[in-house]
Amino acid sequence: MNPLIRRLLAATAGALMLATAGWATKAEDTAGHRQGHQAHAYTFSRSQAAAIVAQAAAPVRGSEFRADCFSSHRRGDDPIVFPGQAGRSHIHEFYGNRTADASSTLQSLAAGTTNCTPQVDLSSYWTPTLYQNGAPVAPERVTVYYQGITDRTRAVAHPHGLRYVVGNAMATSPDQNPAARWSCVGRPESSRDFISCPAGTKLENYLDFPTCWDGKNLDSANHRDHMAYAVGQTCPASHPVVVPRLELLITWPVNGGGLTLAGTRNGANVTNAPGYTFHGDFFNAWNQAELERRVRDCIVAGYICGTDGRPIQQ
Repeated sequence: MNPLIRRLLAATAGALMLATAGWATKAEDTAGHRQGHQAHAYTFSRSQAAAIVAQAAAPVRGSEFRADCFSSHRRGDDPIVFPGQAGRSHIHEFYGNRTADASSTLQSLAAGTTNCTPQVDLSSYWTPTLYQNGAPVAPERVTVYYQGITDRTRAVAHPHGLRYVVGNAMATSPDQNPAARWSCVGRPESSRDFISCPAGTKLENYLDFPTCWDGKNLDSANHRDHMAYAVGQTCPASHPVVVPRLELLITWPVNGGGLTLAGTRNGANVTNAPGYTFHGDFFNAWNQAELERRVRDCIVAGYICGTDGRPIQQ
């Protein structure tokens, strides 16, 4: 790595560690209706926050496959955080599986259809809906990258039915959500809060998922503790199983200001949450044999593959 980039990365990680030094590992929310939103509130340990920053700058060393998806539908559901409770959540934009709703299970998703390419990816991905000047905006496209950035030769496919949440929907400042970053297509600048993109470009967001699994649980009480971010190339002993990193690259056909997110503030579902509350969910419903093949032939073998799971670059 270039020494200047290394110094900048170290400084960024150090600053983030200082900013998070006083944080607890989990947010507490005990006031009435707000209890239901605990799983969307999260603060990261110092080491995990620093690991997220480092991974965001890590190069993908020729080890990747992807799915190209589009917004399927929009609704106030969250099959992970509020299963079976239709309309309980703030508004989410769903990508991929067309059947996803509050009552979704692995079986229902596997029986559904998708607008992703490849069609064997029946997973559901969702994030808060974006608003500009109060009007909802559907993404133009969503690219779901599966990347071998952590000890790729040991990577295995995400288990069938795995589900988890990333980001911090209840963040009160940009430093509390290192998993998401906003930028403008074709421009190098990025921010944890909204960027006002100039005319001629478009708004985009990168959302980074962890690469270490505990090897036992498909979910956990806060929908996060069964997953962890690697520190460098090493998964913690508590989460020894390496999986590809999911990275959502979401592009919206907008520029300029007036941007807000769906979210939950002070116990109420709103549409004016700030950009640093961006977060996302993943419910794995891939054809498992095909997912395992892609991890083996692309991630472990060290190839960049297209949506067909075939190498296009070494």
